[in-house]
Amino acid sequence: MTDVTPTPTRSERARLLRDFWFYFSENRGAVIGLAVFVALVLLAIFAPLIAPHSPTLQHRDLLLTPPAWVAGGNPDFLLGTDAVGRDILSRLIFGARQSLFIGCVVVSIALSGGILLGLVAGFFGGWVDAVIMRVMDVILAFPSLLLALVMVAILGPGLMNAMIAIAIVLQPHFARLTRAAVMAEKNREYVMAARVAGAGRLRLMFRTILPNCLAPLIVQGTLSFSNAVLDAAALGFLGMGAQPPTPEWGTMLAEAREFILRAWWVVTFPGLAILITVLAINLVGDGLRDALDPKLKRS
Repeated sequence: MTDVTPTPTRSERARLLRDFWFYFSENRGAVIGLAVFVALVLLAIFAPLIAPHSPTLQHRDLLLTPPAWVAGGNPDFLLGTDAVGRDILSRLIFGARQSLFIGCVVVSIALSGGILLGLVAGFFGGWVDAVIMRVMDVILAFPSLLLALVMVAILGPGLMNAMIAIAIVLQPHFARLTRAAVMAEKNREYVMAARVAGAGRLRLMFRTILPNCLAPLIVQGTLSFSNAVLDAAALGFLGMGAQPPTPEWGTMLAEAREFILRAWWVVTFPGLAILITVLAINLVGDGLRDALDPKLKRS
């Protein structure tokens, strides 16, 4: 059997990368978002070295200490302490590790399952396509956070169960995108040539068709990453995600609710962390869309 799928040379790959960066960098917001995201990744990786204190260490004589620049603040606790004397800055830094871990796991599960279901539905069509897509439609008919909340209530509270629930909720988006791309690609000339050359179904699906369907999936994966971070924070806030004393931003917000009026910093800084992270990832997603979608490339 002859492999008819063209393999790009090293110079072609370098040119594609240059073109990608050219279109991506034209979006200034995407570049800023990428810089913020890289900074978050570095914070998460080197959290034990950067954090000034342990995220679970309690300083009982410094409960609800305000930030260092506010009257009554302590310079050893730059962003203040929470209700049990834990350093907020250290918990935010370690919380970045939790949020990025959640995003990576959720997107990996949702992407893998969605691609598999979308490939099967788009390639085989017929009743297989109808059954898979109707199941995806049922999942999409429910509000995502409500469905995730119900699933976590069934599975039990906890970070792992929350990630599984969010992944299942996000999976239909990848399945529908993959199905549409496969249906557009499967009747093209290069697929017909591979079929005539003797390529089997699995090779046609995973080696011939799938690589040409990845651009929209990459963009959706980026946007789903931010949705996963946001939904995990929401579940943590409702007490169904990460459980105390885990330094997770949504859990930090839940623990700080009763102090919102007299200790603004315990709520403000975790909320800002969620806002900045989600905004940065969405900006990167917009840049990837501009760079990977030929219809949106500027002349």
